[in-house]
Amino acid sequence: MKALSPVDQLFLWLEKRQQPMHVAGLQLFSFPEDAGPKYVSELAQSMRDYCCPVAPFNQRLTRRLGQYYWTEDKQFDIDHHFRHEALPKPGRIRELLSLVSAEHSNLLDRERPLWEAHLIEGIRGRQFALYTKIHHSVVDGISAMRMGMRALSEDPNERDLPPVWAYQPKKRPRSGLPSNPVDAVSSLARLTAGVSKQVATVPGLAREIYKVTQKAKTDENYVSIFQAPDTMLNHSITGSRRFAAQSFSLPRLKKIAKAFDCTINTVVLSMCGHALREYLISQNALPDEPLIAMVPMSLRQDDSAGGNQIGMILANLGTHICDPANRLRVVNNSVQEAKQRFSQMSPEEILNFTALTMAPTGLNLLTGLAPKWRAFNVVISNVPGPREPLYWNGAQLQGMYPVSIALDRIALNITLTSYVDQLEFGLIACRRTLPSMQRLLDYLEQSIRELEIAAGLK
Repeated sequence: MKALSPVDQLFLWLEKRQQPMHVAGLQLFSFPEDAGPKYVSELAQSMRDYCCPVAPFNQRLTRRLGQYYWTEDKQFDIDHHFRHEALPKPGRIRELLSLVSAEHSNLLDRERPLWEAHLIEGIRGRQFALYTKIHHSVVDGISAMRMGMRALSEDPNERDLPPVWAYQPKKRPRSGLPSNPVDAVSSLARLTAGVSKQVATVPGLAREIYKVTQKAKTDENYVSIFQAPDTMLNHSITGSRRFAAQSFSLPRLKKIAKAFDCTINTVVLSMCGHALREYLISQNALPDEPLIAMVPMSLRQDDSAGGNQIGMILANLGTHICDPANRLRVVNNSVQEAKQRFSQMSPEEILNFTALTMAPTGLNLLTGLAPKWRAFNVVISNVPGPREPLYWNGAQLQGMYPVSIALDRIALNITLTSYVDQLEFGLIACRRTLPSMQRLLDYLEQSIRELEIAAGLK
């Protein structure tokens, strides 16, 4: 029996019916060339035969004296965790996304290991899908994606690969800095650790906060701590979810980035700014002030591989700007200013600065006492993915889409990952708070076309 860490317990405390705390991934595969008419049914049976999972997939929660522990489930039932399902006709991607939306709305059963896997057939074009969800107290989003990738192979001829729950995952430390707004809450607890180091950060921290406050007074595009406006994205949510996903051409985005002398991440943020602007206009809900995104950002300045060099930045999405080129410049300036600020700070100062700027969101998630104290409106996260095509028992992986967490008063989460020459967008939102959210996919494509025109590529 192993006690959960305070950070992992936090995800259990935060969970409620309208705020499920699991992450997931949707993988879309094409049939192998030699697949017969019963291919998926036979695949389902072979997966069901792996009925003795390895840790952490065989661990369930138990509680003693208010403390959560992991303990091995001695009555593990594979039929509860693994489901074989078929889409209703006509088996379009629309039906697939509707199924994922419904499944992602459901809480995981705390009396059993906190995960599910859904093998889905009946998809047009000789395709099938695997939707796998796991509680954030078990693994974080990046670790979950890595688990899924390890179950695949670069060899199309490799067979007899077990499902992810039969792999023995390698232990990976969590990021030294938070990877999403929920992790930002846990950073508040970390402020009390290593008192001498924390005290040493006070002068630098005070200096940077003063700079942020002063510059925000003179520069309307500069992002300060409490600048995020009130929007429909930041209202109370229900437990119902809508998931939207789409692949975009990575070479197209690279050409735009090269033309504007910026990074692909900046282009993505500008795309999201355009999509959110158009969506809010369609809802008659666009604020005069620009929306602010919370973005996990790599701060590494060299080619070293060791250590965690990640910070949370607040990026101006330029939703108050109509011109796509000007919007991209505002976004780029916002990102570069945040990177420059962190480049002058120690890792401890970055951690504490991040924790302080995210503190209002953390306190609201835990208590709901200050809903108008808002550091950001939306979470946008970009996770690097595999560069080579992957296969699972001969079936080629065509797309992989992250399915993240919508939080109370942060009703939209945009997570994307790269795969070969694609950027795979996964958008999760509260179905009631953001009606017709799937329109954002059309607006993202529209943004690419407008940036291509502005860059002289069309």
